[in-house]
Amino acid sequence: MKLLFLVVALGLAEASPLEDYKVCQPHSRPWQVYLRGEGTSCSGALINKWWIVTSFNCAPRYSSAIASLGEHDVTVEEGTEQHIHVADVIVHSPYRSALHSLAMLRLAEPARLNQFVQPIPLPSRCPQPGETCYVSGWGSTVSNQYEPHQRLKCITAPVVDDQTCMNTFPEFLFWSPTMVCAGQGNTDNCLRDSGSVMVCDDQLQGLQWYDNGCSNPADPTVYTKLCKYNDWINSVMERYTTTQPTTTTQVMMT
Repeated sequence: MKLLFLVVALGLAEASPLEDYKVCQPHSRPWQVYLRGEGTSCSGALINKWWIVTSFNCAPRYSSAIASLGEHDVTVEEGTEQHIHVADVIVHSPYRSALHSLAMLRLAEPARLNQFVQPIPLPSRCPQPGETCYVSGWGSTVSNQYEPHQRLKCITAPVVDDQTCMNTFPEFLFWSPTMVCAGQGNTDNCLRDSGSVMVCDDQLQGLQWYDNGCSNPADPTVYTKLCKYNDWINSVMERYTTTQPTTTTQVMMT
């Protein structure tokens, strides 16, 4: 009987899914933001108590958009979250092109900074080929596999040189100097979450643009190269004040 019980127990253990080792240490990425609205969800990065940056594809278009800070498992309330409405959406122009994929979101009220909610510094330099970076977001980390958003995932991805990246582009994509690629075959190169955040040397260096590595495990994934946008980001923040109305607007700024 004991032997039978052991065999059954082992069989159940083998049938059960293993814990995903790519789940982040809870709240180890306090700048990560979960954006949701009108049935969509994706990621962004908090850069100060009023502002979030994300990819164009992740920019909310509706007044119901909510930014959730201090998140880890988005299916439960853990007591660390701050759910704040998005007041303004500023999209870099020209958008939805080979040139840019970046948007800034202004919160309706400032985030309360604490151990679970902290901004990430903007880059003081550009990422270098071979540099190890860390990408975080909600979604599958396995190529051609989908899974529900639940706990924040973290992967490690080396920066890929521009020429190697260009050589892997499908025909419908065009290279832009505002892109940076990370991850290749035999490395982490897939995190299926629009706007997933790439951090190198404790600085914000990328936001996912095209998840090539999630379609073909040999290809790197493409990120917006944030070091090219410091001036634009700072100019947007300078044009806004904390006394502006908190109604959602969408503005295109070059």
